[in-house]
Amino acid sequence: MSVHTTVLLGALLAGAASVQAAEPLKQVGAGEGQLDIIAWPGYIERGESDKAYDWVTGFEKDTGCKVNVKTAATSDEMVSLMTKGGYDLVTASGDASLRLIVGKRVQPINTALIPNWKNLDPRLKDGAWYVVKGQAYGTPYQWGPNVLLYNTNVFKEPPTSWGVVFEPQNLPDGKPNKGRVQAYDGPIYIADAALYLKSVKPELGIQNPYELTEAQYKAVLDLLRQQQPLIHRYWHDATVQMSDVKNEGVVATSSWGYMVNGLQADKQPVASVVPKEGATGWADTTMLHAEAKHPNCAYKWMDWSLQPKVQGDVAAWFGSLPAVPAACTGSDLLGAEGCKTNGFDNFDKIAFWKTPQAEGGKFVPYSRWTQDYIAIMGGR
Repeated sequence: MSVHTTVLLGALLAGAASVQAAEPLKQVGAGEGQLDIIAWPGYIERGESDKAYDWVTGFEKDTGCKVNVKTAATSDEMVSLMTKGGYDLVTASGDASLRLIVGKRVQPINTALIPNWKNLDPRLKDGAWYVVKGQAYGTPYQWGPNVLLYNTNVFKEPPTSWGVVFEPQNLPDGKPNKGRVQAYDGPIYIADAALYLKSVKPELGIQNPYELTEAQYKAVLDLLRQQQPLIHRYWHDATVQMSDVKNEGVVATSSWGYMVNGLQADKQPVASVVPKEGATGWADTTMLHAEAKHPNCAYKWMDWSLQPKVQGDVAAWFGSLPAVPAACTGSDLLGAEGCKTNGFDNFDKIAFWKTPQAEGGKFVPYSRWTQDYIAIMGGR
């Protein structure tokens, strides 16, 4: 995260009222013929991996907007790419979206120009990760928990606690967890440790894993320093994590449904669970660049993306949850039980990613999270 972004984030802490951006579009006109999207791997598919999973070709035929996709592995990479410019849309997670709003990299949207906005899950309509002062800065796309992925040969019963990745211990096969577990490569993972301590050390008084006092923050960093020698790899690349589970002896790690699905399709002995402490999670938002060159195509895509079939197909491929409840019965690929399997009813158990704010100095700001987590990953 750049110093520039950190300074801008500080502006948000002084109050979201100071945020001003370009006026939203008043009407959608003819498409410009092109659309450039930054997306998580697996989010924008045109049938190249599996011909059944294609929600791009139909859009291109309907609108004449050719879709170009740049995949990004981390939220920081998305922020960097949006800062450089040249893109129309980004599927930003909550640990990037407020940074993009404060940095004026994205513009507010006119939801009246998105007919399928009416399909949106009411639980997502006022998400603090993309709505500022009542103004929406994008359309919700998908959401889900950061699950605990585990090896079913090692864990005959599902692990019940995140302690298997945080605390030194022998696993059910009698061998230590050292070198066999992973943690996420991103400062937002500090919230995972905070959520765990909220449950196992209630005396700390942690209420919100994204709002940590100095004392709470110190305890969380101590836990992460204890965890560091156990870690096989701090992961951020989905493909690399799948390889590590398959070939490097990783048996327990935070993960996404995307990797669980991919490994199970590859006949690997893995499953996932949301442990008793709950889970952090992500609710991703399709956000429009402040200087988008193809805004009409972008609005057409945001509307297209909220169709029940598109939402259901994405959820089936990624192992996520649709932002549109009708998708739970509107996609043959997702199937009748897909939403239930992926955790549609776990919404209230998820602490969704959002950029930590200092709230006038009461809590430790994200700039500190960034500096300290880099140091911890480096063994300091």
